[in-house]
Amino acid sequence: MPQPDLDPATTALLTVECQNGVVGEESALPELAKEARDSGMLGRVAALVDAAHAAGVQVLHAVAERRPDGLAANANARLFRAAAKLPVRQLTGTRAVQVAAPIEVAGNDLVVRRLHGLSPISGTDVDALLRNLGIRTLVVAGVSSNIAIPNTVFDAVNLGYRVVVPSDAIAGVPAAYTAEVIHNSLALVATVTTAEAVLAQWAPAR
Repeated sequence: MPQPDLDPATTALLTVECQNGVVGEESALPELAKEARDSGMLGRVAALVDAAHAAGVQVLHAVAERRPDGLAANANARLFRAAAKLPVRQLTGTRAVQVAAPIEVAGNDLVVRRLHGLSPISGTDVDALLRNLGIRTLVVAGVSSNIAIPNTVFDAVNLGYRVVVPSDAIAGVPAAYTAEVIHNSLALVATVTTAEAVLAQWAPAR
């Protein structure tokens, strides 16, 4: 498995939808939340965030939310309509849209919130923020391998970023689907590695 060069000066770590209402104990998607915890993914994302903080790597947290009145939210796909009916909703200002433990949010972290769509990058501030920071490489971790992670990777690649995916720091349902997405799609456009390999890259600066 290739070992990417992750220079802290030009690399950022992006966590995707690692929020209480998605991967926390009160998740709107309990099967996904269970997989994120039981697989160790959530703990590995927290370790990556801690290492990034120590190494001086910029961390961004992408959070999906909606207004309590639903204004301007998507309704053009079954996923959006189903989410609007769930008992736990990702409402702005609620605990559901806070980054989930054990992930630590530091003062220099950037939290980017979106009110529409499926991608943490398209239609958000992420690209402009990364370019202002001089970032060329993006490490992507979080959920889900079904939708948001592929969206993130494809959008970042289309924008010219080099993308690194720690395969054990993403999750989806069913669990076996994650390996299929990595092998058949993500590996074609991103560098696939492991959380341990990324931690080793940042360890000398810790």
